[in-house]
Amino acid sequence: MKLTDEEILALLKHPDTKEKAFRSLLSNYQERLYYHVRRYVRNHEDANDILQNTFIKTWNAIGQFQGNSAIYTWLYKIASNEAITFINKQKKINTTAIEQSVVLHQGATDGLDAGVMAQRLQQAIDILPDKQKQVFIMRYYDELSYEEIAAIVDTSVGALKASYHHAVKKIEDFLLS
Repeated sequence: MKLTDEEILALLKHPDTKEKAFRSLLSNYQERLYYHVRRYVRNHEDANDILQNTFIKTWNAIGQFQGNSAIYTWLYKIASNEAITFINKQKKINTTAIEQSVVLHQGATDGLDAGVMAQRLQQAIDILPDKQKQVFIMRYYDELSYEEIAAIVDTSVGALKASYHHAVKKIEDFLLS
């Protein structure tokens, strides 16, 4: 039987039921958070590492959850921040620049195939500043409303709309270059 968020939160408050409640939390949200994190990183192992860090932080901070937002919003925010932290660490480790062009395979047609376009889109997303990348992923892939994103990243709807607009413009410029 799947527990509701309210039931999980009630069970998390008691030391005897905390572990059971946390397992339910994992069961309810692990898959959704994994796919969210995978939009930030391409590698399955990296996504799993980020997700593990997300749940470690969640376990350590669950007592601080105020209930001002849905628990998924809180988890989503932790996962997003963990993904950005991971990406920033990778940028420091890998000092090589992201390749700006895709070499089309021999015999390609006039139009780009879907795989090449997906690769170009991912390259364009990879060059965005962290905040714009985060907003773009949440809006474009996760189809969250600006209000939902605002609750996750603690910023105004107007600022989010501007970030998204700038992200889309940079992606369009990249894809047209």
